[in-house]
Amino acid sequence: MSTAELASSYAALILADDGAEITADKLQTLIKAAKVEDIEPIWTSLFAKALEGKDVKELLLNVGSGGGAAPAAGGAAAGGAADAGAAPAEEEKEEEKEESDDDMGFGLFD
Repeated sequence: MSTAELASSYAALILADDGAEITADKLQTLIKAAKVEDIEPIWTSLFAKALEGKDVKELLLNVGSGGGAAPAAGGAAAGGAADAGAAPAEEEKEEEKEESDDDMGFGLFD
């Protein structure tokens, strides 16, 4: 990651932590106050546009949570017993695939 990207990222995090709106001017002001030189204004404009209308703290809290987990959990709760019978069948199919790979002699360390 370049110095311009890091400086813009840190400045955006500082503004988000302060609860201030993230704008290119504010990012540039923070970067200059930190005495980081040679940052082109395009970087601050890009970061400001990318983060416009987004809650940066919420983005950081949900970094590791993939989008597919919530719908699957919601479907299982709504489906009840009907989904409970389908899950073991899928697991058995996956196990069969793994066993067939071993039968062919392909392995991770072969």
